[in-house]
Amino acid sequence: MARKSGCCYLTNLEVLLIVLFVLMTGITVGLMTMLALYINSQEHSKSCSLVTENPTASVKVGENPYLIGLGRADCTGPVADVPLMGYANPDQTAGGIHTRLFSRAFIVDDGSKRVVFVSADIGMVSQRLRLEVLKALEAKYGTLYRQDNVVLSGTHTHSGPAGYFQYTLFMITSKGYIKPSVQALVNGIVKSIDEAHKSMKPGRIFLNKGDIVDSNFNRSPHSYMNNPEEERKRYKTNTDEQIISLKFTDLDGVGLGIFSWFAVHPVSMNYTNHMVSSDNLGYASYLFEQEKNHGSLPGEGPFVAAFPTSNSGDVSPNIRGPYCVNTGESCDYLNSSCPIGGTKMCVAFGPGNDMFQSTKIIGERIYKKAKELYDSAQQEVYGSLHTAHQWVNMTDVTVPINSTHSAKTCKPALGHSFAAGTIDGGGDLNFTQGAIEGDPFWDGIRDTLLGKPSKEVQDCQNPKPILFSTGEMTWPLPWHPEIVDVQIISIGSVAIVAVPGEVSTMSGRRIRQAVKQELETKNAFTNAEVVVTGLCNIYTHYITTYEEYQVQRYEGASTIYGPHTLSAYIQHFRGLAKAIAESKTGELPKGPEPPFFKDSQLISLLPAVPADKTPTNTTFGQVLEQVKPRYKVGEVASVTFVAGNPRNSGDMRDKTFVTVEKFLMTTRTWKVVHTDASWETRFHWIKGTRGQSNATVEWHIPLSAETGKYRIRHFGHSKKLNFFTPVITPYEGMSDTFSVTKTLYSF
Repeated sequence: MARKSGCCYLTNLEVLLIVLFVLMTGITVGLMTMLALYINSQEHSKSCSLVTENPTASVKVGENPYLIGLGRADCTGPVADVPLMGYANPDQTAGGIHTRLFSRAFIVDDGSKRVVFVSADIGMVSQRLRLEVLKALEAKYGTLYRQDNVVLSGTHTHSGPAGYFQYTLFMITSKGYIKPSVQALVNGIVKSIDEAHKSMKPGRIFLNKGDIVDSNFNRSPHSYMNNPEEERKRYKTNTDEQIISLKFTDLDGVGLGIFSWFAVHPVSMNYTNHMVSSDNLGYASYLFEQEKNHGSLPGEGPFVAAFPTSNSGDVSPNIRGPYCVNTGESCDYLNSSCPIGGTKMCVAFGPGNDMFQSTKIIGERIYKKAKELYDSAQQEVYGSLHTAHQWVNMTDVTVPINSTHSAKTCKPALGHSFAAGTIDGGGDLNFTQGAIEGDPFWDGIRDTLLGKPSKEVQDCQNPKPILFSTGEMTWPLPWHPEIVDVQIISIGSVAIVAVPGEVSTMSGRRIRQAVKQELETKNAFTNAEVVVTGLCNIYTHYITTYEEYQVQRYEGASTIYGPHTLSAYIQHFRGLAKAIAESKTGELPKGPEPPFFKDSQLISLLPAVPADKTPTNTTFGQVLEQVKPRYKVGEVASVTFVAGNPRNSGDMRDKTFVTVEKFLMTTRTWKVVHTDASWETRFHWIKGTRGQSNATVEWHIPLSAETGKYRIRHFGHSKKLNFFTPVITPYEGMSDTFSVTKTLYSF
């Protein structure tokens, strides 16, 4: 490799000579670490990067060859007007912030290969989002970070902004393609990778696992029971209670971060919520990072704690189970419906008294177990890295059923039970789960407006009664994807299987078993640990077993490629695992590339923000409802301001709409103790009429709050039209000063 003119750049030969000199002269491990950081930063600096097919320069120290980097970045998008992604409830639009959303990344390098895993506090990764991120990474790093070595995963919070999809079905339910949503996510994810890239240093990885009880609940037990009895007998429960953690440290044992996979739906925050929130898995991250970063403001500090979801497709955090909220009766077991009110009245509740308390309880349980695993982790991860990726046409996969017969996957379709929703959020119409026959009324409307499903698709999807034959609907763009990512990355004996959808409990177990079996055909993967992580790279709804599909509850009705979807995925993941085990990943065919539609082809249904207005004789930021003069810990301080639409503030990543500030007597200055990223604050934006709106800020004063004087501030932007030209103006609002004391109420 030649020296680049005008840059401080070391050749590979120079690097090797320096490393040999260090090893021969006995310079300390600390200097080795500094040298590795220097080499890495110089080789990958933006100003003088020279990317080759193997552009990484890693230094092996002691027994551990890994270079490790972890990073975190704010990826919160618009927090007003935009639909929240998950429940597909058109009335559930963003109106403030409960907690900010973050993207968390780890990078591992073994000297010849590099892998990246990203867990983002979003509903799921869409194909469009992944393609946009890869384009941005290519522009910055060349071929260093690619589709084969980068995994993007969503935690599946149902309280993140939507609008980042390129297929028609998702655009219709998300008010179209919303550029600010996409830009915030792309920029946040790329920045988290940037931060991980810049922080890389020699380090160690430890694996640990355990069980978390009373934190997840199977919401479709009837479907699960349709799996073979001998298979079910191999497992204690109908959900996976296991949590698997990777602990990252430097060579001195100083903790860098933790990534922990656990199977639970982040739907503790229910469909009545309008605030952007990272939900229960995000709260587990919040607690871990607050502790390890010594109380820094959320999003600050070097320690990174991520909680990606696993095989959580049929798993709810609402462990008290469902009942009819209008009558108190038990819901129908098969249909999850109530005699009066149907599916909408059959709702499952969490362990808490409300969604905030339930989020807190589940998040705390996950955090506490992860912390225990972190503190006791001793099993070190060694070995080479591998990456395997393919694009697959999931509408045309042939799978063997037995020695003489085979079957195929189907063009995408959604069944009638898809419209019923689940016990975590039921549908408004008269659809129920478990429907294996169509409804003449709805089928007639479908045939008139969208077209009748072909006999080919009906036969292929049997016994699913088709509500939407999305694979046959192409206007104005395809309604569902055909080309899907399948991917595995491995770090030593740990294989991370990136599943492009919501995989049910038993489906995840079958994938793990198949991949483990394939890997362990080679001695290098003895005792392989296989991690299934969902919502990766592209969203394809659900993946159930063949037996669960026959029941046609919500999950089966949402398994879009037909009854043999899981078998097709297992077949492809086996192929990737075999290539890894035999070190032949370079021979894998890429497969057909997915489409990247032009922006001009994408639908935008979100109206522009109208001009902001204030009530008579008021100004933006003025207090409408003032705080009280004093509060006790455990109480809620609340203040309401005249506000503008938060969308007028543009990209607010790494900024805040809210601060809670404490007066420091020693310096006579104000210190920010909370922002809108804090669990303790809630920023409610309330949209009024004729362009008027309010912002109510709540501070739920923690028991740990220090006695003293405090104030709450709100920051925003207003919009006015000047001869039809929008003019954006910043404003601030501030509450009166109030005191907080430690005195508690007596009960």
